[in-house]
Amino acid sequence: MSIIHSIRHFFEKRGFDVSSRLADKLGMRVTNVRLFFVYISFVTLGFWFGVYLTLAFLLKLKDMIYTKRNSVFDL
Repeated sequence: MSIIHSIRHFFEKRGFDVSSRLADKLGMRVTNVRLFFVYISFVTLGFWFGVYLTLAFLLKLKDMIYTKRNSVFDL
């Protein structure tokens, strides 16, 4: 279990270091940079979910328009 905690600590330290260095370069607060990353991740996830729903709607619409015709021999 300590290996998992050490790996988590390593990634948290490196991840927070990125946001703090970026905040120092931009002259902003670290919390604002972290919130920006969280909001951007939700926006990008929502965008692709919207694309998925649009494509699913278009495929359903295509199936409604182009129905498979029965063959004469199936009668």
